[in-house]
Amino acid sequence: MRIIKLDAIDSTNTFLKGISSEGTLSDYTVVVAKNQTDGRGQMGTVWNSEASKSLTFSVLKDVSFLQSNQQFYISIVTALALIKTLKTFHIEKLSIKWPNDILSANEKISGVLIENVIKHSTLTSSIIGVGLNVNQRSFDGLPKASSMSILRGRAFDLDEILQTFLKHLKFYFLLLEQGEKNVLRKEYESLLFRKNKPSTFKGIEGDLFSGFIRGVSLSGKLIVELEDEIKREYDLKEITLLY
Repeated sequence: MRIIKLDAIDSTNTFLKGISSEGTLSDYTVVVAKNQTDGRGQMGTVWNSEASKSLTFSVLKDVSFLQSNQQFYISIVTALALIKTLKTFHIEKLSIKWPNDILSANEKISGVLIENVIKHSTLTSSIIGVGLNVNQRSFDGLPKASSMSILRGRAFDLDEILQTFLKHLKFYFLLLEQGEKNVLRKEYESLLFRKNKPSTFKGIEGDLFSGFIRGVSLSGKLIVELEDEIKREYDLKEITLLY
């Protein structure tokens, strides 16, 4: 495994994507930055973190064993690896806010941005970007953010956490390669934030509605049960959970 450490970069995903396009990189090549100046999240959101206080890194993974319609399993594997890592360091009340934000209680502790490479309609590789709040203690303008240090009252070693995550990521990807998709999806669904609880959502037109999260489809869409026991599937751009 090759780990590239940088003092500062705009985005570890962008950097890793650039060097991977210039030549062949080994599986699980990692780029980690002390300071990421233009970190990105899902749907164009920005990931902000204090320099040297948290983990901002990207992992290159060969996913050529997956069909292009199975991309969501990369999100499942990544989310489960993060949960397992946080449990190792005794972070409690963990859940996954669909598709792959990691919460402790109601506070966000980690975010993920996955960018897949598809060539000739074939899924070839994935760049998995992770932002994990570790030792940062202040989150101006982000009232629902927290960190491992805040939750446990102590500082953590960033390298130890990174190595622990990579170990769990490899474990879950091995399960995926072995075809254990149902096992992975069930574990993921068991950790879904607000599953089976009455929740309020905002639709693509700004309309508000209530429903119950019941799980995810094979393609990773959120399954919500509406009135009269009608179940609908929603893509990431189509629905926002408002709590």
